Amino acid sequence: MRGTTWTRLALAGCGSAACLLVAAPLASAQTTSPAPVAPITLSPEESQQVCSDWVPKLQKKADNLKARITGGAEITGSVANLKARAADQRAKGHTQRADQLDQRATKRQGRIGEIDAAKQKLDAFASAHCKPAK
Repeated sequence: MRGTTWTRLALAGCGSAACLLVAAPLASAQTTSPAPVAPITLSPEESQQVCSDWVPKLQKKADNLKARITGGAEITGSVANLKARAADQRAKGHTQRADQLDQRATKRQGRIGEIDAAKQKLDAFASAHCKPAK
């Protein structure tokens, strides 16, 4: 009796694995073809709200983030701060932690290009769709 229970469990497990093997390519095939994107239309009131509220907030946020990343060693989260922390950890003999901090600093330095690109997109949107106040 006990042997048949294990056999049933093994068959159920194999059946589940087979279903996953069949379903995985189907799921990935569905995600590879992008769905058509409908254009977004805004009313004049909504457009004015985006121009007056959201664009300046996002521009300020991008500026603040860039200032933080490029700040000095005393600014928490800056590249210089991460490199100083890495040097401190390396001096204490914690090379693995120092390497992690160096990797974070390198990755954070690479974010500046992304921030600049986002800022350019915001500026382009503002110049194309936002009318200056009279």
